[in-house]
Amino acid sequence: MKTFLAKKETVQPKWHLIDAEGQVLGRLAVKAANLIRGRHKASYTAHVDTGDFVVIINAEKVVLTGKKEEQNEYMFFSGFVGGESYRSLKVMRQKHPEFIIEHAVKGMLPKNRLAATMLTKLRVFAGPQHTHEAQNPVKYSI
Repeated sequence: MKTFLAKKETVQPKWHLIDAEGQVLGRLAVKAANLIRGRHKASYTAHVDTGDFVVIINAEKVVLTGKKEEQNEYMFFSGFVGGESYRSLKVMRQKHPEFIIEHAVKGMLPKNRLAATMLTKLRVFAGPQHTHEAQNPVKYSI
């Protein structure tokens, strides 16, 4: 019996729709990262992008456990000396709620060049509307 290795040409990506309303951020990010990587498929191959596209709606209504809402901070660096700035999760939820989920999913992808192309398969929207109706995403329940 031979080991099956997927090829880039044979991969048929699907579209999944996840509603983040009331979902815990970490658990949602794990499911999204596994879908993007293709870990749910029998044809999963680590060095090939076998994953599916993921559309996440209602990003502003994602839930965090404990005191993370007040304690979590995101660090940004301008590249200049003294150019560090910090923004709390509370501020990011008001100004850019998509970033919270994108950042969590990015942290759960492998740290290599393939992860950059995998991250382009993630589409996050703050509200219940999204622009990918034409792709007919299948609702994915967590």
